Amino acid sequence: MPKMIVSIDGVVIKEVQLTKDRTTLGRRPYNDIVIDNLAVSGEHAVMQMSGNDVTLEDLNSTNGTYVNGKAIKKQALQNGDTVEIGKYKIKFVHEGTSDHHEKTMVINSGAVVGAAAAPAAAAASTATAAIKVLSGAAAGREVPLVKVVTTIGKPGVAVAAITRRPHGYVVALVEGATKPTVNDKPLGTEAIELRDGDVIELAGTRMQFVQS
Repeated sequence: MPKMIVSIDGVVIKEVQLTKDRTTLGRRPYNDIVIDNLAVSGEHAVMQMSGNDVTLEDLNSTNGTYVNGKAIKKQALQNGDTVEIGKYKIKFVHEGTSDHHEKTMVINSGAVVGAAAAPAAAAASTATAAIKVLSGAAAGREVPLVKVVTTIGKPGVAVAAITRRPHGYVVALVEGATKPTVNDKPLGTEAIELRDGDVIELAGTRMQFVQS
């Protein structure tokens, strides 16, 4: 099943499976893929799926839609194509015949821009990690970081994304006016590396990053 992997500054912030014949992308909350950024038009683009083929169409957006660096009006997407809207990069992944291939694609999309893509073996060697909730009703609960990208927080208040990279884990702010903190230091959209024992405070909840 095809999917879109949305990233900014090399940090993956969301993955969306294309399950419908028509998937809309834009700033307005009723879109299937919502990107809350002024560079994105309210109704920016639409992806239409017919069988195994996905066609991307720009909806007369203000800043345009780019595929692999070229402005497009309407274009069929190929596996690995990168759609650019403002500072956001959206990788089109049409899942391969094996799970191994899919994981490699996801890891590549989360790699640092300009760095060599990481082979799946490097990710496999990353130590297991989890987020342990320290306060609130869920105190004591441990959430394993089994996915390449794990989002935490409360939509509309503050949301952060923890992304697994070949060298470890990084965290970055996705949305929210109230900035989360890592070890009492405010977190911005720039990804910072997490170390075992780091304490994250997000939307009034304290949690600890633990890595074994």
